[in-house]
Amino acid sequence: MMLKLLIAEDEEIIRKGLVMSPDWPKYDCVVVGAARDGVEGLELIRKEHPDIVLADIRMPRMDGIRMIREGLKDWDFYSIILTSYSEFELARQAIQVGVSAYLLKPVDEDELAETLNDLKKKIQHATKSEKAERMAREPVTPEDGSWQVFELAKHSTDYYVRETWRLVRDHYQEKLSINDIAETLGISASFLSRRLKKTLNVSFVDLLNQYRIREVIALLRQGNRRIYEISDLTGFSDYKYFCSVFKKYTGSSPTRFIQNGEVAARPEAPAQGISGKGESGGYHCE
Repeated sequence: MMLKLLIAEDEEIIRKGLVMSPDWPKYDCVVVGAARDGVEGLELIRKEHPDIVLADIRMPRMDGIRMIREGLKDWDFYSIILTSYSEFELARQAIQVGVSAYLLKPVDEDELAETLNDLKKKIQHATKSEKAERMAREPVTPEDGSWQVFELAKHSTDYYVRETWRLVRDHYQEKLSINDIAETLGISASFLSRRLKKTLNVSFVDLLNQYRIREVIALLRQGNRRIYEISDLTGFSDYKYFCSVFKKYTGSSPTRFIQNGEVAARPEAPAQGISGKGESGGYHCE
């Protein structure tokens, strides 16, 4: 992944040197603009949407700190402030207002490389989190048949996340809570919750319910059980809650899901019977 880099430096020699001298492709970066002052830099931030902004702390019309602060209102990016020894304390204070890092002039390329590598890791982590969050919001029945967040958990490099996946897979039909999983793994529920949030950006309940709905759809495809029976078989003790969860992840009620042809066969019971009194507590799953 090539990162978009924007340079803002008022001294022409330094600005051209920053554009031309470093081997930016080696750092997975491409320069998308070079501004002569803070005002021009802010315009380029809004136009180019850079991943990283490298800016002098002192520039005419608008200084680097203000440029970064204003730019962050419109676009999320990481920033590196260039400063001299006399401005060292000001640069440290800049970290508190949204600046990601600072480098002393003249720029040492090894320090620049280290700083860029650190920011690249943060960007990659943020990208994964955004992807997980986006996938968590999407229905669990995409055209390609993949299972988004649950599949991320299955292949996670985090031991506790993978073990949570395994325990959910093996015990989803039972009454299951994050406390049960945490106790089995010998950790606290809060620790496990943080691991799931950090790795997948979802809660344990989301992870469990997604897998249960996956199994619900598999049983609906068999076409030989009523919906309230499938609800019980997949660990949903409350039918109304089951209907709510099903709609959250698929975008429709189980009945409409069948009627719309999302599964190969209908349950034997007619639609009005699957939610009748005595079968689902009188709640219509629509």
